[in-house]
Amino acid sequence: MRFLDEAKVFLKSGDGGNGCVAFRREKFIPDGGPNGGDGGRGGDVAVRADGALNTLIDFRYRQHFKAERGHHGMGSDRTGRSGKPLVLTVPVGTQVLADDRTSVLADLTTAGQEVRLLKGGDGGFGNARFKTSTNRAPRRADPGYPGEERWVWLRLKLLADVGLVGLPNAGKSTLLAAATNARPKIADYPFTTLAPQLGTVELDHDAFVLADIPGLIEGASEGVGLGDRFLGHVERCAVLVHLVDAGHPAPEAAYAVVRRELEAYGQGLAQKPELVALSKIDALDDAALDAAEAALREASGGRVFRLSAVVHTGLPALLRAAKKEVDAARARRAAEAA
Repeated sequence: MRFLDEAKVFLKSGDGGNGCVAFRREKFIPDGGPNGGDGGRGGDVAVRADGALNTLIDFRYRQHFKAERGHHGMGSDRTGRSGKPLVLTVPVGTQVLADDRTSVLADLTTAGQEVRLLKGGDGGFGNARFKTSTNRAPRRADPGYPGEERWVWLRLKLLADVGLVGLPNAGKSTLLAAATNARPKIADYPFTTLAPQLGTVELDHDAFVLADIPGLIEGASEGVGLGDRFLGHVERCAVLVHLVDAGHPAPEAAYAVVRRELEAYGQGLAQKPELVALSKIDALDDAALDAAEAALREASGGRVFRLSAVVHTGLPALLRAAKKEVDAARARRAAEAA
């Protein structure tokens, strides 16, 4: 299945059904009077989060969605049937944006959450509604009210607790494979990861979700490489794990490149808690490793984890530090919800 995290769709709720002009016609009742029914209400358009979905690929091949219109009123005071509502199913973590791509109409963060986006049009009144003491045979019926319509953007932001960032070939996919049951593509050339990958880390009788996104390079915020379009998938993370290749000729420069791109992207990514790890340490001798760690510690201003995901050196310590940040974020959310 192809991964698609953004789609533009056209939505239209159902028009209301027309009212009916009708008169009662029965034997021996010459003056039956008006009995035209009202039109039915048009169907609404809603969006619902489905935990079984993880891509918006269904919206690549169909972009127009219309709810059913209300049925027309009929004689004998029969009201038309309401139109069937249209419910779009999207992955959990999907945001619905207005056509300007900035105004958030809905943010679906839990499975089963449903939000109505467009209201169906009301049905028109039949002529029975207009009967009065001075107008006993009205021939007026109202048409149904039109439904609403608009273009919207669907943007998927994967729900993960920990996000992996770094330059291409920094070892992010290797870490994901070592820490979870995920099986991302791993190779010795840049940009082997072309779409975000998720995996669940089970640690100390608990679990959290780890997200790997394609690597960032200098100028990603301006569209260089794969750009920064996948950074939205780590916006909701409690902590970022920043991997720097120990074999890079200037680890501090590699760290600075990714930090600049996070700051250029905005959305609070640069302010998130960060764990810095020097990856692929099994490829260096102790002297080179000490020099790389010292340079990276000076650039980041904090602790630097030593990591070799291949042989799991330093992996438990890094995961426990990440879990500590995740637990703290969960506690804050619980306190805010209380």
